[in-house]
Amino acid sequence: MTDHGPSRRRFLQAGALALTGGLAGCGSSAPAADGSDSATTAEPSPYTRIYREAIDSVLLVQTEQGSGTGWVYDGSHVVTNAHVVGEATDVDLRTRDGSWYTGEVVGTDRNSDLAVVEAADLPEAATTLELADAPATIGQEVVAIGNPFDLDGSVTTGIVSGTDRSIPAPTGFSIPDAIQTDAAVNPGNSGGPLMALDGQVVAVINSGGGDNIAFGISAALARRVLPALIETGSFEHSFMGVALTPITPSLAAANDLDEPRGLLVVDVAPGGPADGVLQPSEAEVADGEGMPVGGDVLLAIEGTQTDTTEALGSYLALETRPGDPVSLTILRDGSERTVELELGTRPARPS
Repeated sequence: MTDHGPSRRRFLQAGALALTGGLAGCGSSAPAADGSDSATTAEPSPYTRIYREAIDSVLLVQTEQGSGTGWVYDGSHVVTNAHVVGEATDVDLRTRDGSWYTGEVVGTDRNSDLAVVEAADLPEAATTLELADAPATIGQEVVAIGNPFDLDGSVTTGIVSGTDRSIPAPTGFSIPDAIQTDAAVNPGNSGGPLMALDGQVVAVINSGGGDNIAFGISAALARRVLPALIETGSFEHSFMGVALTPITPSLAAANDLDEPRGLLVVDVAPGGPADGVLQPSEAEVADGEGMPVGGDVLLAIEGTQTDTTEALGSYLALETRPGDPVSLTILRDGSERTVELELGTRPARPS
């Protein structure tokens, strides 16, 4: 920018002061109808209210490897991401007044990217934040509170942009039932609360995926996982042992299907729960393009339609446990049938 000298700067400064004074006269300095100062009587925005109510319960979580955010789950436990605590057994916690506390990592689940830290001596102001009772809805306003780039207690706002998303887990599997938001999320926000305007936590912030795209672990999944982490230190996820792909119009044509619906079984893990129960497809060339042909098409699990891998993943995560028997509706050789499968436990990493 070109500098036009002291005279121009003095003119601009004077104009800025005049404009500031004019704006102040129209807003915060104007007396209210009852004679009081409107600046002190105006109702805070809903975002300010949520921030004020929650900020004492949102903490900086620091390890030797880095830092993130956590929030008070109950009187002695703090929730954060598994990737925030990493392999640490103890972490440092800082409240908004700058006080430091030590917390012990009592449970981690890398498949859901959740972790629990025990910190029994937190201040009384650090009260519990409640997980949402109802599922998040698209368009719902939300508030993210955290410590991006170690900027303590930062707040951003947005809406729920999508639900039932599938996002990568540190194990290489996927985290189902995830929440997508356009609230700004940056390094350091991980583990913090994504809150509805009623003050409940709709998701545990997991990652920022790009401009106006961020994700969190749903309250529904967190509600299943967190009690187990507190009680036993781990959580077991259901496992079918199959690789699936949605039936597209081109796949439907290659497999002589009347319509594109369901999930095609493209692989079955040897020795896994689906081995001998479901039949995988084989790679063939159709219309000059290699694609899976043959094999079972999964239409439903326990009567719940499975046209997307996200729908199947959410059902397994929220409705089942390892060892549960489930009924699968499949399409095999052109006709529907039902097969029974006993769910296993998800291994440490995909095979």
